[in-house]
Amino acid sequence: MALPTGRPIHRVVAGILIRHGRVLLCHRSADRTWYPDVWDFPGGHIEAGETAHRALVRELREEVGIEAEAPPEAAFERLVTSEVDCTLCLITTWVGTPSLVSPEEHDELAWCSMKMVRQFRLADETYPGLIERALEVADR
Repeated sequence: MALPTGRPIHRVVAGILIRHGRVLLCHRSADRTWYPDVWDFPGGHIEAGETAHRALVRELREEVGIEAEAPPEAAFERLVTSEVDCTLCLITTWVGTPSLVSPEEHDELAWCSMKMVRQFRLADETYPGLIERALEVADR
């Protein structure tokens, strides 16, 4: 898919990892070209021929070193801007302990309460409401 300007839209996927009433956020390194120095969900680009869900499982392994169960087919949310088409999936079950596996991508991980989320510079302004809703759904 391409923008009217001819620039491609980045197809990405991200996981909203919830555990014990907190969400995992990753700080994108300040030297990143795309979305530098912001807190974001772990995830990344969907490769050619890859489904969003397969990409998410791969990205979570590559970025934070966990093996997630394949998420349900329906996305929790989809954010579409002029630059990105992002599928967000709620993840509450995985094997392993999230850690900094890709220091070139992220320089810090944090399990965040809503109070912390509201203090961070986030990759998207809709994240606080999205995280609040994800925490409610995960708590059911």
